[in-house]
Amino acid sequence: MPGGSVTRFPRALLGLACLLLATGPAAAATPERAAVASAHPLATRAGKEVLEDGGNAFDAAVAVSAALAVVEPYSSGLGGGGFWLLRPEGESAIMVDGREEAPAAAEPTMYQNEAGEVVEGASINGPRAAGVPGEPAALAHIAREYGELALARSLAPAIRYARQGFEVTETYRDLARFRKEVLKRHPRAAEIFLSEGEVPALGARIRQPDLARTLKRLAEDGRSGFYRGPVARELVRATRDAGGLITRADLADYRVREREPITAEVAGHRVVSASPPSSGGVVLVQILRMLAAKDYAEAGSLARKHLLVEAMRRAYRDRAVHLGDPEFVEMPLDRLTSQAYNAGLAATIHPDRALPSDYLAGPPAARKGGRDTTHFSILDGQGNRVAATLSINYPFGSGFVAGDTGVVLNDEMDDFVAKPGIPNVYGLVGGEANAIAGGKRPLSSMSPTLVTGPERTLIVGTPGGSRIISMVARAAAGLLWDEGGEDALDHWVQRPRFHHQYLPDKLQHEPGAFPADTRRGLQELGHSLKDVDRRYGDMQAILWHRREGAVSAAADPRGEGTAALIPTGTR
Repeated sequence: MPGGSVTRFPRALLGLACLLLATGPAAAATPERAAVASAHPLATRAGKEVLEDGGNAFDAAVAVSAALAVVEPYSSGLGGGGFWLLRPEGESAIMVDGREEAPAAAEPTMYQNEAGEVVEGASINGPRAAGVPGEPAALAHIAREYGELALARSLAPAIRYARQGFEVTETYRDLARFRKEVLKRHPRAAEIFLSEGEVPALGARIRQPDLARTLKRLAEDGRSGFYRGPVARELVRATRDAGGLITRADLADYRVREREPITAEVAGHRVVSASPPSSGGVVLVQILRMLAAKDYAEAGSLARKHLLVEAMRRAYRDRAVHLGDPEFVEMPLDRLTSQAYNAGLAATIHPDRALPSDYLAGPPAARKGGRDTTHFSILDGQGNRVAATLSINYPFGSGFVAGDTGVVLNDEMDDFVAKPGIPNVYGLVGGEANAIAGGKRPLSSMSPTLVTGPERTLIVGTPGGSRIISMVARAAAGLLWDEGGEDALDHWVQRPRFHHQYLPDKLQHEPGAFPADTRRGLQELGHSLKDVDRRYGDMQAILWHRREGAVSAAADPRGEGTAALIPTGTR
């Protein structure tokens, strides 16, 4: 590739895998509508604009990603990264890995004090918490390799939003309030995102002219517009002056990677999801395989919930023990996702009793919880599809804006294990497989997913930290076992959520998720329930009925996003 900026998985092998696992009719109707579902109305509008201007799903993905970088500075951005799951119609799926990397100078104990204790907040606040951003390189790569429009055309809506500004919403105010003290520590961040040190009023306009100029350089010069030249020099200067580790060599050496997604056939459907350094696909397939082995389709309502929780417990335990960056860690992925292995795990699920997590060998107990990230789903008129989950980790990332670039730096270093067995800000624990090392990508829970059955294809994902995988698993289970009736997509997106991540040994759930009799039944089975005090997640999903071509799309009512259907005649 030009400039050696990407490592690609052999597409011939992916094509063979896709052929062997193909599910559904030999021919399908093209979609009657294109669709975009994202976490912010302006991002959905950007995707719609690009599709109507002749772009394909991949051009629209670039437009939506960049727009979200502007209007959701608390969730994703040019200073962060993500996973873009792409499926060109008639071809195999590919995962574009734009995950952040640890700076070369990063060390395993960098967030510990002299006594070997983890310093609270060190891995989430300020530029020292930042990994090398991957999103700009990913957007340039997707536009060049998969799009039909120039990168500048797809970035145009984001540049416009950055210049003209966007209105402050209740979501913005909530997350700015949550991170206000950190934003106030950094003058550029406070100047942009606060108003005289306070949370801006509802309807106030957030303008980002510096970010507009950075986006324009990316539009004009592609990858080098961010990773070399004036933007790179300013980003490194500001970051290093404030105590961060990122160098110009770190930026120049960053590479997008194309990876084979995790792919499995479960209950007559093909499930395709993110592969390491995301744990999403592995854990998702494990959960679904265990449900299939336990005859989930035949279980009653209480039994289904019990089975889901016990499957989550076992799969998240394997996440903590085995998974990390594939460039650094050997992982038994074939075994972990195999039908036989997960049937064995399922055999340990007792129908009338929860298994305490202490009975499963792994890291010590965890705590805490969190919220972050963004997701969008896209389908175009040819059947090309994208599921993408992007992040800067904690709300507003590190809280640091890198000088005149306008770029909010991530705090993805917290997704590494600061010390084996000590939980990160989302309560997830891990071992040496996810230890900090220079050039390494931290383990993630992001789970952009495609599920294809004989009649329907689901494009789905959500933010939610450690709870991402359990939310996507329930949506996928809805398609696999035909839950929800005529309004299935809305049902999968809106229904109350619950979650178990092995440690802490708690069944977390949204307020009111369980009726009194269900709550009592779960407790009698031995589950310890914990109300998380708020609704969580922001699922964005598209359902394509492939025989007749009908398309529906849904944006999670928990958030402020929108879903749009676009007549394919505009293409």
